[in-house]
Amino acid sequence: MCFSAPASFVGSVVIGGIGAVAQKKVIRPNQRLFALIPVLFAVQQLAEGTLWITLASDSYQTLENIAVYIFMIPALVLWPFVVPLSVYLMEEEKLRKKILAIILAAGGMVSCFYVYCLIIYNVTPQIHGLHIMYAENFPRVWMNMFYPLYVIATIAPLFISSIRRMWVFGVLIGISYLVASIFFSQYLISVWCFFAAIISGVIYWILACAGKTKTGGITA
Repeated sequence: MCFSAPASFVGSVVIGGIGAVAQKKVIRPNQRLFALIPVLFAVQQLAEGTLWITLASDSYQTLENIAVYIFMIPALVLWPFVVPLSVYLMEEEKLRKKILAIILAAGGMVSCFYVYCLIIYNVTPQIHGLHIMYAENFPRVWMNMFYPLYVIATIAPLFISSIRRMWVFGVLIGISYLVASIFFSQYLISVWCFFAAIISGVIYWILACAGKTKTGGITA
């Protein structure tokens, strides 16, 4: 998270709490992964809080390396696959499900690309003022091809879904991406994950509405 270690740790606790409550709102097994998203964001914020501490000293290099990958694996590998998969699992309309399957396949390719990058190339976290920048030397040609697919895989499913109020989540995530990319381009990964983590509280609302309909949350 941006700003400081305390902000990251507090954010992790709050978001993790929302995730725990969201799990209690699950009424169908196919909602479980979607309800897990805030918990994954909480883990990311815990990792970034740890980075704020370790980057201030040379004494915690091993812990720093672990924290980097705990943050980066969800950010780059999990989100382009987990987001479309979680929406796909809940979808009941056949046409929408087919479209989501295509996006899920694209997200899977993006995830594989970033797994390769994280294994082969280095990621170096650096504190710049109130933000953490993740410097990497991933191949730019491939990045230019896969990054648009990443954005599509993490945002488009939220608009394609027929789940009640899912579009609200999509709008908020889309706006947060635009704000992060325009005003915080150097720190895009960190800032967007911060925004998305806070916004993930909407997941509780979506699942609560699904519970009221007793139908899994399909739009009526």
